[in-house]
Amino acid sequence: MTRSTVGIFLFDEVEVLDFAGPFEVFSRTRLVAGSDSRRTDESAPFETFTVARTTDAVTAIGGLRVLPNYSWAEAPRIDILVIPGGFGTRALLNDQPALDWIRKTAAASSQLTSVCTGALLLARAGLLADRRATTHWAALDLLASLDPSIQVQRDARVVSDGVVTSAGVSAGIDMAFSVVATLHGQAVADETAHYIEYPRR
Repeated sequence: MTRSTVGIFLFDEVEVLDFAGPFEVFSRTRLVAGSDSRRTDESAPFETFTVARTTDAVTAIGGLRVLPNYSWAEAPRIDILVIPGGFGTRALLNDQPALDWIRKTAAASSQLTSVCTGALLLARAGLLADRRATTHWAALDLLASLDPSIQVQRDARVVSDGVVTSAGVSAGIDMAFSVVATLHGQAVADETAHYIEYPRR
């Protein structure tokens, strides 16, 4: 089976559930139903990993320390790029190497996604121009100010308009399920939600 690679961007002060939620969904998805299928990767349609500027430990919000799987320079091709949010996005808004890496990686990917204030980075990188998008409720005005051409969706949990963006924190789980459903069907998404005991909206 040819698996799609899912690369999840990490940085200091990333929100934990922003990256861990989508990681859980993509890494636990199987095309064969049941708990036994999760014991191997035989029917896994995704290869999921984290990537950061370096492989040094990243300190997430709350003090959780995470070791990225890959550095930017070492990461394999990323088919599905996930840009999470968190307080650390604010410093990255003026970090040209980070924005350049996001642009370059997004251009080579088949699906670009964000969770929470990860959308701010996509906006700053010019990747949400003339699209509908959303972000955490506390950053909706900031998203609109970064690029007035963005049609900010203020009451949506997940918005798909070429780029898939989601509202804050736990909404990243719904974003991941929307991608799973698009690529592998609603039944696979529903069965995965059942496996992780997540009540889908």
